[in-house]
Amino acid sequence: MQSDPQAEPYWRDVGTLEAYWKANLDLASVTPELDMYDQNWPIRTHMESLPPAKFVQDRSGSHGMTLNSLVSGGCIISGSVVVQSVLFPRVRINSFCNIDSAVLLPEVWVGRSCRLRRCVIDRACIIPEGMVIGENAEEDARRFYRSEEGIVLVTREMLRKLQVKQER
Repeated sequence: MQSDPQAEPYWRDVGTLEAYWKANLDLASVTPELDMYDQNWPIRTHMESLPPAKFVQDRSGSHGMTLNSLVSGGCIISGSVVVQSVLFPRVRINSFCNIDSAVLLPEVWVGRSCRLRRCVIDRACIIPEGMVIGENAEEDARRFYRSEEGIVLVTREMLRKLQVKQER
């Protein structure tokens, strides 16, 4: 039951990369259209038994920090900054990273000193140390899939092909 009977029902077509990205980031906004915290309109779902998200220092003493983001259970953020993003379960972000307007699906591992912006990272991707995604349109389009609106999709297969090219 919706808490406000006058409110428009919430529905999103997430059939495109942009729509999927926008719908996820809307949930992390200050006042999302779908209020997942409305106790009068509970969302019923299966919750995997995971430890709570953890924010830890890196070796230099910088703390993991998030702003306007959703961080799922099992995530660890070590000495990095995450802004306006959605982290699905068991995401690991290593030290010195900047994550902005990103959707990281379950079990993504982000190496040290990465910068991820305006992207969707597919399940179980391993982002190599120092990788920059979402800052150079030409490079993003060459390595990954980049939409007309500038959202970058990264999959394991794309990362594998990139690694093979670099080894040649």
